[in-house]
Amino acid sequence: MDAVRELIWTGSYGRTTIDQICEKAGVRKGSFYHFFKCKSDVAAEALDADWAARKAELDAIFSPTVPPLIRLRRFCEHTAQTQAEMQRRFGRVLGCPQFCLGSEVSTQEDRLQKKVQEMLEHRRKYLASAIRDAHAAGLVNAPDADAKSRILFAYFAGLLTQARIQNDLRVLDEAPDGLLSLLGAAAPPAAVAA
Repeated sequence: MDAVRELIWTGSYGRTTIDQICEKAGVRKGSFYHFFKCKSDVAAEALDADWAARKAELDAIFSPTVPPLIRLRRFCEHTAQTQAEMQRRFGRVLGCPQFCLGSEVSTQEDRLQKKVQEMLEHRRKYLASAIRDAHAAGLVNAPDADAKSRILFAYFAGLLTQARIQNDLRVLDEAPDGLLSLLGAAAPPAAVAA
């Protein structure tokens, strides 16, 4: 799962071959086909494995015990830290693996497109929960938290994609204040890493 995720994220789905996946993972091609029918099957499994790994992080960031606007700021800070780690490791800003994969396969691989959409929807719901709580606390006027979360998610997707294209982490610097501005909220103090 790690091998396929890394190959696709650092390169592309289309250019990643089963031979490359097997070589990177240290498995024989016959073993690959014992477990997977095709490349899209292993990519879908890799998305599920990535979600399982990331869910605990998002649960902590978006804990209801944390004030809702601080949750949003921490989400932005955590994403920027993850991107900085990937840049150190691979020499480039990689952006979001789901945005990259989804935009590449959306017109060609229906199963993968649906899986990416499912993963992104899981993440968007975290934003919606923070917005819902901020609205309930009177911190923002967002009676339709789902609609507002789609706007914020699109903004965040754009920043991550620009950071990848420009290979520049500074693009993400505006994310915390930008999200709060789109909500019409005053910026809370900088979040302390959880």
